[in-house]
Amino acid sequence: MTQYVRDIMTAAPVTVGPHTSVAQVARIMRDRDLGAVLVTDDGRLRGLVTDRDLVVRSIAEGVDPEETTVAGACSDDLVTVGPDDELDLAVRLMREHAVRRVPVVEGRHPVGVVSLGDVAMERDPRSALGDISVARPHT
Repeated sequence: MTQYVRDIMTAAPVTVGPHTSVAQVARIMRDRDLGAVLVTDDGRLRGLVTDRDLVVRSIAEGVDPEETTVAGACSDDLVTVGPDDELDLAVRLMREHAVRRVPVVEGRHPVGVVSLGDVAMERDPRSALGDISVARPHT
């Protein structure tokens, strides 16, 4: 049976504008228990920023997180899929590009995100990655 991205993607992704501060994005990630948010400009996908991006591209550089915008921390050379693409395509792209999350777009407008954890839960919820993906975070 063919599976499609829309069947497992996280719909209604959290988005921020490119001028949002790194600190604000970090607070959104903390409060919403997210590892990544999409960066949009006028509703169009501009980038993806992960918690690791915030640390490596901003904090480690010694910038002021309240004064630095997420535009400089986000990845803007993105691999994307559409909601009607086969899930195998998303998995292949994750493997080829060594990414854990792929934005799902219609046109240039984000409609979701499919993650390695989503795939693990769909394919084998009892796998180690599946277990980790559903575990509550330690706070």
